[in-house]
Amino acid sequence: MSIQLPYGNGVISVKGLEQASTVDWIQYAPGRLAGAGANDPVSLIRQTLASTIASPQLSELARGQSSAVILISDRSRLCPSYLFLPLLLDSLNEGGIPDTDIEIIVALGAHRKHTEAELAELVGDAVVVRGVRVSNHSCLLEDCLRVGTSSRGTPLEINRRVVETGLIVATGNIEPHRLVGMSGGVKAIIPGAASRECITANHALSQHIQATPGHPDNPIHQDLEEVLPLLPPVFLLNLIVTQERTVLGAVAGDVVLAHRAGVERYRSIFLVPPGAAPYDLVLASAGGHPKDMHLYQAMKTIQNAAPLVRPGGTIVLAARCEEGFGNGVLHDWIETIQDRARMTAMLKQAFVLGAHKVEQLDKVLQEKTVFLYSDMPSSLVELTGIRPVPDLEAALRSCVDSGLRRVAVMPYGALTFADG
Repeated sequence: MSIQLPYGNGVISVKGLEQASTVDWIQYAPGRLAGAGANDPVSLIRQTLASTIASPQLSELARGQSSAVILISDRSRLCPSYLFLPLLLDSLNEGGIPDTDIEIIVALGAHRKHTEAELAELVGDAVVVRGVRVSNHSCLLEDCLRVGTSSRGTPLEINRRVVETGLIVATGNIEPHRLVGMSGGVKAIIPGAASRECITANHALSQHIQATPGHPDNPIHQDLEEVLPLLPPVFLLNLIVTQERTVLGAVAGDVVLAHRAGVERYRSIFLVPPGAAPYDLVLASAGGHPKDMHLYQAMKTIQNAAPLVRPGGTIVLAARCEEGFGNGVLHDWIETIQDRARMTAMLKQAFVLGAHKVEQLDKVLQEKTVFLYSDMPSSLVELTGIRPVPDLEAALRSCVDSGLRRVAVMPYGALTFADG
């Protein structure tokens, strides 16, 4: 029995489950909308832009405006921005806004800034040759403007250039999200173009409010949407894509209503029956790049696998993590604070963005054992409480030999959410 798992930009072949009594495959189901845009994604997106939901077309919104900002996802996300950016630019031009008055901002939130080469790769050659300004969002307070405060106390501080533009185009892809229920929609603005303080306050709501993946109508997501009336007009374009960035569909128009239409259309793809859970062992891949580029992203797969594993069971994760922890705050906490118990106690006293991943991981490690096969140094992995695996096949054989015989495989763990 040889299992192919995505790993980084390639695939690894894994053995070691021959003696398992059960090997179930649990993965999201892109086939439910297969072919919707795979053959001609640009035409699909063009049709979507012409069939807006509860909003005029983008070219109409642009009329009378002197400038526009397009928010795009960073490279840790799957959204193929290079496919639709020329179409958005053309629509803005048609409405009277020239390329010289358009800026593309990578909605980093508090993620690391991108290099010039990475920015060019995100937007694609067709945009680069047009000379449109492309920049990284800065979450520093001095680079943001406060437009208000949400009803839950979140300081609504947004990138200054976003607030001061005439028209905002928010883009991204829709998929389940543990913090806010569903990604896409307003998330391009918060956390994408927000201050660190704004992001922290919204994320801190998760300490007493639990969202359900696949369901965006929850207080944390609603907290984000309170910013919309306080900004210039916002137009939404959201895609639904596979791990390989194949476009399955798209929605455009009003930020809230178009997003909800997309959620209803696509929720069944990512929420899957949990099989014969609970399992003794789940072998998971984050899905390869970019979902496994660092541990900060790969932890989402650990969270997705955990509900499928019985108490006392094991998760074995294959994630390259070539960028290590992927977050400086998380890295600092792991390396300098004595143990997870102290870290979680500190987080209960005061929420810290980045370090909050420790608490998420701790909830899993209290009941389950987690192994990681990666490119990270073993010593750094050990500091997290995760057990490093230098030989994935040997680790799997050892797990099965120890009695962990009911097994599930999650090849695209970052995109697969057990429903129920």
